[in-house]
Amino acid sequence: MNLQDIAKIREVNPVVVNYANFVTPFLVANGLNAVGASPIMSDEVSEAEELVQLASAVVINAGTSRKESWPLMNKLCEAANQYQKPLVLDPVAVGATQYRKALNLMLLEKYHFDVIRGNIGEIAVLAGIDWQTRGIDAGNGTGDMSAVVQACAQKFNNVVIASGEVDYISDGQQVITVHNNTKLLPAIVGSGDLLSSIVGAFSAVAENTLNAAVTASLVLSCAGERAAAQLDQQNRPGSFLSYLLDELANITPEQVQDLMKIGEA
Repeated sequence: MNLQDIAKIREVNPVVVNYANFVTPFLVANGLNAVGASPIMSDEVSEAEELVQLASAVVINAGTSRKESWPLMNKLCEAANQYQKPLVLDPVAVGATQYRKALNLMLLEKYHFDVIRGNIGEIAVLAGIDWQTRGIDAGNGTGDMSAVVQACAQKFNNVVIASGEVDYISDGQQVITVHNNTKLLPAIVGSGDLLSSIVGAFSAVAENTLNAAVTASLVLSCAGERAAAQLDQQNRPGSFLSYLLDELANITPEQVQDLMKIGEA
C-alpha cells in the first residue's frame, strides 16, 4: 500500500467510468467525488469507447444488468483492455440466479479484470467453491476465507477483494487482511459498490493493483470508523452517510496510518 495515494488522487482527479447498479449511483458518484476522483456514469453503447479513452479506470457493477445492456458492458470492457485502463468487476449476487452467474462468467472469460470486489459468497461462486449465499448477502460457509480469495485471484490472474467484517485481499500469492470496520457501513446499501469504484480510482494512481486495493479498503473502512465515532456508534445510518462523505473528503494519510489494522493471512 501507499497511503500517499490518498493525496495523489486529489491532485490527479482520475476519471472513473462506471457501468452502475441503478440502486446506488448517487452514493457511488458522491463517494468518488469526495475522495477526489471524477465519476462518469454511462448507459449508452455509442459513447463507450470515447469515454474509456478519456477515463483513468473503468468499473463494471453487474447488480442490475439487463440483457439489452450486455453490448454496452462488452464495449466498455473491450475498450478498457484495449487502452490498458484498470478494469474492476463487482459481481453483485452472482450466485443468486443462473442469469447473473452466466453474465459474470461471460465477462471474466472474455476480458481481463484487474480487480474483482465482492463479498465472500460472491467470490466463492466465481472461484467455484461451495458457499451458501442468498442475494447480496455473503451467506454462510465453512471454508477458509483466505483460501477462497487466493483461489479466485489465481483463477483469474488478478487481485480479488472479499469485503466484509474483515476485508480479505489477494493477488494470488499473498493474502492481506484489513480489520477496520463499523457496523454502520453495511447498513448503507451500496457501501460495497462504493468500495469497488474507489478501488478503480486508486488503481488509476497506484504503483500496482494490490497496493490500490489495500489502500482503497483502508480509506473507506477508516473513514467509516471516524464517521461512526462521531455518532458514538449509534444506529443512525442516515446521519452516518453524511459523516462518511465528509470523512472521505478530508481523511489524511496520517489519520489512516493511526487507525489502520492490517495483517497477513
